[in-house]
Amino acid sequence: MNPIVIFSIIAIYFAVLMVISYLTSKDTSDNTFYTGDRKSPWPLVAYGMVGAALSGVTFVSIPGMVSNNFFYYFQFVIGNVLGYIFIVLVLIPIYYKLKLVSIYTYLSSRFGNYSYKTGSLFFLISQSFGAALRLLLAAKILQYALFDSYNIPFPVTVMIIIFLVWIYTNKSGIKTIVWTDTLQTTFLIFAAIVAIVIVKNSLGLSFSETITSIKDHQYFKLFNWDFNSKNNFFKQIISGMLIAIAMMGLDQNIMQKTLTCKNKRDAQKNALVFSLILAITQFLFLGLGVVLYIYAEKNGITLEKVNGEFVNTDTLFPILSLNHFGLFASITFILGITAAAFSSIDSALTALTTSFTHDFLDIEDKSGSQKTNIKNRVLFGFSVIVFIIIMLFSNSKGDVISTIFKVAGYTYGPLLGLYLLGIFTKIKIHDKSVPILCITAPIATYYLNDYLIVNFNFDLGFMNIFVNALLTILSLIITQKLIIDGK
Repeated sequence: MNPIVIFSIIAIYFAVLMVISYLTSKDTSDNTFYTGDRKSPWPLVAYGMVGAALSGVTFVSIPGMVSNNFFYYFQFVIGNVLGYIFIVLVLIPIYYKLKLVSIYTYLSSRFGNYSYKTGSLFFLISQSFGAALRLLLAAKILQYALFDSYNIPFPVTVMIIIFLVWIYTNKSGIKTIVWTDTLQTTFLIFAAIVAIVIVKNSLGLSFSETITSIKDHQYFKLFNWDFNSKNNFFKQIISGMLIAIAMMGLDQNIMQKTLTCKNKRDAQKNALVFSLILAITQFLFLGLGVVLYIYAEKNGITLEKVNGEFVNTDTLFPILSLNHFGLFASITFILGITAAAFSSIDSALTALTTSFTHDFLDIEDKSGSQKTNIKNRVLFGFSVIVFIIIMLFSNSKGDVISTIFKVAGYTYGPLLGLYLLGIFTKIKIHDKSVPILCITAPIATYYLNDYLIVNFNFDLGFMNIFVNALLTILSLIITQKLIIDGK
């Protein structure tokens, strides 16, 4: 595809984002960046959040991963929906009752300042890595499609994307993102539908025949009952539920958008509808993956294999869209991946800025001009951190989505343990011991999983978040008991 055409598409898309930013930045207050003035319509938030949750990872990784993981990922998605029911019934009422801007303030009132700072710090680490890995995938595709043609180095490509995001989010923050996310969601879903239709037509299949081809394909395996497998049904359901609670319900990024709704009831409707739309969309992308592999098989296109598994599966969708599906498909794919690139980072940087300024810098006590200066410096600082992480992982292979959830299991586990202990018990803990215990738990989980794989061929998979949270809870309870008994 002509680089000039690609550049023009990206330029037009960015111009639309700037128009939205201009319109949403009118009549703003000092808190608009963080709360969106709590006036967002919940249907708009629910639909837009799908784009942020999907990002380039779902857009590219999920279709590619079906060759190695079949449809087993959908077990995880079902668990996500169950996790959202918990978020709707338990977490959102707490956040609205306490009128939180940073959701980690809850830990301060429940356990103390050390717990509060530790919870926020684990979010900052988790979100920084998650945002960087999501942006990495989209940036690599844009590098291949456009920037390589101009001999622009990959680090410069990443800097350009982050800078463009900063331009349209730095003033109104979450208020702008709630609206831009709807645009991003639309292009992501539209690009997937276009790809399915093009493959359907090229193979001479009707719509019903396409569904039958997907259903009858060797990759269409929904449930895995092998207990030792990382894709085991029960592991996937439980880990899907817990990761949804941790990565969505305990994530400032997602909850900050939910809390822009007018009231608790609207926020609950937003979260529930969002989870259902997201589940349907992810199933669509799994179906897209089968269709892409059918097309590749018919046309003699193969991916590299190592130890019986495909590698670099994230490249399948980009290669076919840009080189085999024609101009219209290429345009929709570029729009989709551009949307994915921006949605991967815009709300993440806003959430990171919100959490750090409220949890560590006490920004509420500052004047209007001080708030703006601090916010801009923090936003720039996290942009640099995300850039550094991307560079560290720039040569990684395999599907990014598995890496994201694996990392999340270790970084969100302690946060999940703290909240579960705080919400469902009245147990007091030794607040000062929280930082060291929350660091120890993920390290212990990592070595436990390695031991189980080596000695029993048993992989925790995404269940590492359950073990991590459990070890956090047990260590907090035992430490408190030892301190009490030692007095």
